[in-house]
Amino acid sequence: MRPLKIYLGDLTYDTISLSTEAFPLNIGFISSYTISRFGNDVDITLFKYIDELDKAINDSPPDILGLSNYVWCQRVDIEIFRMLLKNNPYALTVMGGPNFPLDPSSQKKILDKYPEVDIYVPVEGEAGFANIVEHALKADSKESIKKTVLSTPIDNCISRGVSGKLQYGNCIGSRIKKLDEIPSPYSTEVLDKFFDGRLTPMLQTNRGCPFVCSFCVDGTDLVNQVNSFSLERVFSDLRYIAEHVPENTHSLFISDLNFGMIPRDQEICNYISEIQKKYAYPKEIHSTTGKNNKEKIIQNIKSLKGALKLWMSVQSMDQEVLSNIRRANISVEHALALAPAIKESGLRTFSEVILGLPGDSYESHIDTLRQLLRAKIDNILVYSCMMLPGSELNTPEERRKWGFETKYRVLTRDFAKLSNGKKVIEIEEIVVGSNTLTFNEYIELRVLAFLIFVTNMGIVYDPILKLLREQDVDVFELFYKMLININQAPSTIRNIVDRYRQVTIDELWDSPEEIETYYQVEKEYQKLLNGEEGINVLQFHHAIVVSEHMEDWTNYVLSISHDLLKEKGDFNEELEHQFRVIAKYCRGISHNILGKDRMLINPELSLNFDIMSWLVDLNNSPLINFKLNVPTVVSFQFTEEQSKMIEDKLEVFGNTTAGRSQVIKRMPITMLWRKPVILKTHQKK
Repeated sequence: MRPLKIYLGDLTYDTISLSTEAFPLNIGFISSYTISRFGNDVDITLFKYIDELDKAINDSPPDILGLSNYVWCQRVDIEIFRMLLKNNPYALTVMGGPNFPLDPSSQKKILDKYPEVDIYVPVEGEAGFANIVEHALKADSKESIKKTVLSTPIDNCISRGVSGKLQYGNCIGSRIKKLDEIPSPYSTEVLDKFFDGRLTPMLQTNRGCPFVCSFCVDGTDLVNQVNSFSLERVFSDLRYIAEHVPENTHSLFISDLNFGMIPRDQEICNYISEIQKKYAYPKEIHSTTGKNNKEKIIQNIKSLKGALKLWMSVQSMDQEVLSNIRRANISVEHALALAPAIKESGLRTFSEVILGLPGDSYESHIDTLRQLLRAKIDNILVYSCMMLPGSELNTPEERRKWGFETKYRVLTRDFAKLSNGKKVIEIEEIVVGSNTLTFNEYIELRVLAFLIFVTNMGIVYDPILKLLREQDVDVFELFYKMLININQAPSTIRNIVDRYRQVTIDELWDSPEEIETYYQVEKEYQKLLNGEEGINVLQFHHAIVVSEHMEDWTNYVLSISHDLLKEKGDFNEELEHQFRVIAKYCRGISHNILGKDRMLINPELSLNFDIMSWLVDLNNSPLINFKLNVPTVVSFQFTEEQSKMIEDKLEVFGNTTAGRSQVIKRMPITMLWRKPVILKTHQKK
């Protein structure tokens, strides 16, 4: 019966646009570890794309199928298991990953709901899956594999016994401490087929998180200890990736939960910098940076020249809310105090906030946003609070304590029609109200989050925001007035904001069963395919603004800004002139970003202030000090490198509104907008 035929999948949807583009590093680790233990006794094939696994299940079903379980792929996993068992009822089905409850009663409820799952491997998967394979190899025939494996508890696993009763093996939650015991899936060539020009390589340098945030699946005591791969291993993987990426791949994922926070990360950043010089890769790095020790993180990533964003993810600035989510040990005030040093290092600042956390209210959320804007954070992204299986927040006790009102919605782009005719839709549960936040307040704050996201995300409106601050205007008032005065906006912008508000309401459902039933009807499923529904509401509407209505949005921002300046009482002719020069600059930077003819038309504007020098001035000198004797002609241009990166990403994600939203999300912010090029020399006064 040897070798065992094993399929491993970490699946992504690509029905209308690629959903999760990261390499399947997780199953790569499991594969390389299993092969190191059992050699030719196993024949392992890895899958990322749903249609490829669908076809393989029908053409040549495996003996064992293992699928990773995240919120964005759980339902397709279950349907794939059902398809497999129809083709091979003797096959063993294994699921693993963080999307799994913490308490035994909820675990039983989930596994009772999905009898297609024979075994669950919680926490890390390598040892547990290898233990399953070890038992399977003892079977006398392929038809007896399932019975042999399920006849006894398996270490590191929760299995369904032959009688159907759950069996908890020893060492559940135990982890591999010396990570180099896991052979590299890169150097062993396990991941080679995924260098396909669509997916983005992923690197892991350590595992675990020392923080205990209750909303996060990595906030449990099970993964409190941080274990690391050796630097030699990390450097080897980086070299391998850089030598194998195709020309149209510009990004790298680092899956560490707090990258840049531990001392040796400086050596890793320095090595990545050397890789960049030699291979011109990576141009952008996606990672979750550390929550404390920001000074160290700043120092660690300066050498990457802006390729890595520094996330100052506060989630809330309210101390009571932070205490409620067990985040009191993370100093948000200290992090924000470092914002000036971050800017001096040439880095942009990013922060994440979660709306609907325990104890969060309209007033506390507004105050969080105001504080972040006062700290001059460049990009503020507000998430709805997800109820993640595997997080403390999603336990029955926490739900009752905070009076959570929740709704369900389709996960962005995560749907597909399988070969058996079943339409599979991934669904998430989010908090839309609580004993401190009403539903109407939730909707209003989601609209405010959209206005802030589009306007504050950096570069385009940096000049007007700096001028407002220079004139002692609280920039939060810009966004709040944009919200309450929306009826004064251009009709295109009113329509976008009205649609955003309505879609934010319409995307919510009372139960996952309602969603599943509704979209089985072909004409309703077409709404998902057409991008009418099942979208990331914020990113989708942002893409509409950037690609179709940037001029109108800019006019609205400038109109409200002009009113705020006039309300200060000392508005004069000189300030009016400065404002108009800045307005021209903002329009030039944002002109025709995603159009096919973007390289053909470069706006040329005459400016009598050195806006570029003023923007990077660290002494905060007023704009008047940068007035020029002779007006300067500035051309706002795209470089060939910028245009190529945009085209490469449009090719991966598609030139649709949904695709463009992903392009904008994945572009380094400094590469998205036009660059000012001086056509004539000038002098300062």
